[in-house]
Amino acid sequence: MSDQATHMTSDQTVLLRLSGLATSALTTAVLVAVLIFMPFLLGGSWTFTLGLCFANSIGVLAVSLLVRYGGEVSIGHTFFTALGAYSVGVLDTRYGISLWASVPLALLLGVTFGILFAWPSRNLHGIYLAVTTLALALAVPEMINNFDALTGGYEGLYVATPFIPGIDMGLQRYYVALFMLVIVCLAVVRLRLSRQGMALLLAKTHPAAADAFGTRRVWARISIMGISGGIGALCGATLALSGSTVSPGGFTFWQAIFLLVGSVVSFYGLSLPRVLIGGAFVTLVPQLLSASGAWIPVFYGLALLGMILLGHYMPRIRKAMARKSEVT
Repeated sequence: MSDQATHMTSDQTVLLRLSGLATSALTTAVLVAVLIFMPFLLGGSWTFTLGLCFANSIGVLAVSLLVRYGGEVSIGHTFFTALGAYSVGVLDTRYGISLWASVPLALLLGVTFGILFAWPSRNLHGIYLAVTTLALALAVPEMINNFDALTGGYEGLYVATPFIPGIDMGLQRYYVALFMLVIVCLAVVRLRLSRQGMALLLAKTHPAAADAFGTRRVWARISIMGISGGIGALCGATLALSGSTVSPGGFTFWQAIFLLVGSVVSFYGLSLPRVLIGGAFVTLVPQLLSASGAWIPVFYGLALLGMILLGHYMPRIRKAMARKSEVT
């Protein structure tokens, strides 16, 4: 009798997990379908803004992945976004290399520099690693300005080469950014379901068990920093295309803080809806508050507090509504 009850409970658990996956996949599919038709409903300015929102969502995903799988906080991911953006900008404006070649190169550079950064800091944790990434964020604008012969200095670079020749650039900046976001989210889903992804997660949650299975935590941290750096570089490459300009003002210390805030607002979620919430908060809220003058920091703080409280109490609200519907 007991075995039967246990078996039924296990089946119910599997059904619940499958139901949850199906619901998540359906929600993502509906959301992508709505976003595909969005340019036909909105004006050109909103299409441009949403393209930037998709690009920032990729950056939010890069930070969230590092937190979820590495257990560390980065406030210097603008280094990787700048690396990706200037890879595309320099190759496009200086050498006329197609975006089809420069975007994979930006990804490769992001992964490489992520590993190079993670190796000497592999034994740093918590606030020490966060301060180290802070140094990266502070150094980025100065490095860009000092290499002005290549980066264009304060004036920046203008990315005008179309990704697909013959198609309107306004639509390309929207749809290419959306395509990049969907592809990155699907790749992260594949990572989460793979044995390598589970090993990385095990190294974070149970280091002793990971050692027993042959997964060293140091290598896991270096790997996840490389992956996160690569995704950050893809964020920069997408920003270069969707924003059409690359300049030091887009990769300041405050931009790094905004990416971290977007990650917190999305509750470090790795799904498309969650990262879109973080990207929208980073992109849309400052624009909506732009007419508030000196009250912008106050309203931004209130909006941030409201989002965090809403996300914290939302599960309890759903449970209360579910109980109420069962009673009625």
